[in-house]
Amino acid sequence: MKQVNHFSKAVLLAAIFFLTVNTSKAQSSSDPYTNGSVWTMQMINVKPGMMKEYTTSLKNTVKLVNDEAVKQGLILSYKILSGASANPDDFNFVILTEYKNMAAMEGKEDQWDAIRAKIMGNDDAQKQIMQTRTAQRDIYGSKMMREIILK
Repeated sequence: MKQVNHFSKAVLLAAIFFLTVNTSKAQSSSDPYTNGSVWTMQMINVKPGMMKEYTTSLKNTVKLVNDEAVKQGLILSYKILSGASANPDDFNFVILTEYKNMAAMEGKEDQWDAIRAKIMGNDDAQKQIMQTRTAQRDIYGSKMMREIILK
């Protein structure tokens, strides 16, 4: 039993050392940048003739949810961008959401749920909104990126 206990301590110390070394590699003082905020991006193709309906839906939901999330400190900011598609297989709409850091994204599900319920209604009402949006747009994908600030 003592050998197992010593082995466990050795593994724990090795893990701490490994994490410390990797953390220092992730952001070295010699790097030409510092880490900034974290952004999520949702890339969307709004279907032809649906821009007014889609943006009205976002105004009544996403804008209100994100404004409340900013007030509650869940996110720093958000942006919605629209532009022409580069080709027929490209998106024409992006929703960006800015978080302070990766840790700010974790463990906040209850707060998000409460905000969505207050603004969008119960689960059935939220499901109906999502079903309506399916006719208005296609989601091309999501991505998370960290801003880097050059020194």
